[in-house]
Amino acid sequence: MSGSNVWSRSREKMRLFSELFAQCADEAAVYGKCVAATTTSKQELKKDLCAKEFQALKTCFTNAAKRRAK
Repeated sequence: MSGSNVWSRSREKMRLFSELFAQCADEAAVYGKCVAATTTSKQELKKDLCAKEFQALKTCFTNAAKRRAK
């Protein structure tokens, strides 16, 4: 396997991620605010505290990827 091929695939995935992220900026902001709010005073983030927000972000990424594939 060629090393340059691995790097070009990695670059393509990173470029795709930034495009998807841009399409889901609102959901990402809401999730980020939830994480920030639940980790004030150096508290650890606990599982499922921001599950609803994460699910909305995940759904947005999935839908954006599907739209891009068409």
